[in-house]
Amino acid sequence: MIDSKEASAALADIDDIVQRVKQSQLYELASLAAIWWGILVFAGNLVTWLWPPYAIHAWATVDIVGVAGLVGLRLLNPPHHPRVSGFDVRLLLVFLSFFAFGYLCTDVIGHFGPRQLGAFWPLYFMLFYTLAGLWFGTAFVTIGLGISALTLIGFFWIGEAFPLWMAFVNGGGLILGGLWMRRS
Repeated sequence: MIDSKEASAALADIDDIVQRVKQSQLYELASLAAIWWGILVFAGNLVTWLWPPYAIHAWATVDIVGVAGLVGLRLLNPPHHPRVSGFDVRLLLVFLSFFAFGYLCTDVIGHFGPRQLGAFWPLYFMLFYTLAGLWFGTAFVTIGLGISALTLIGFFWIGEAFPLWMAFVNGGGLILGGLWMRRS
C-alpha cells in the first residue's frame, strides 16, 4: 500500500511523461513540416536567383504545394485525441488568413519589390515560429530568431546574391531546424 505522498509523486511522474510524449509528438510533426517547407523554400529561392522572371510562378507553386503537403501530413498523422477526426478545416482557414494578410501587407499596402518580398516572407513566417515557441518549446524560438537574424544580415549586407543567401538561410535553416527537432 502506498501513502498519499507517494501516490502524488507517482501521478506527477506520470504527468511529466505524458507531457514529454506530447511534446515529442509535436516536435515529430513540426520537424517533418519544417523539412518539407525547407526543401520547397530552398527550391523557390534558387529559381528566384537563377531565373528571376519565373520567381512569381515558383513562389505560387511553393505556397500551394507547401500547404497541400501540410494538409496531407495532417491527414496521415491525425491527432491522438478521441474527439478530433482527421481533417480540421480550421487548418486550411489559418493558411488562407496567413497568406491573405501577407499579401495585403506586401502588395496592397506596401507594394514591395523583389528584395523586400525576399526578406518579408521569411521574417513573417519566423515571427509565428518564435511565437509558437513560447508555448511549444525553445527549438521553435531558436529557429525563428536565428533565421530572422540571418535574413536581416543578408538583406542589409548581401548584394545580388540575396536569393541564394536566402536559399541556404531560410530553406537550409528550416531543414536543419527540422532535423534538430527530430533529435529533441
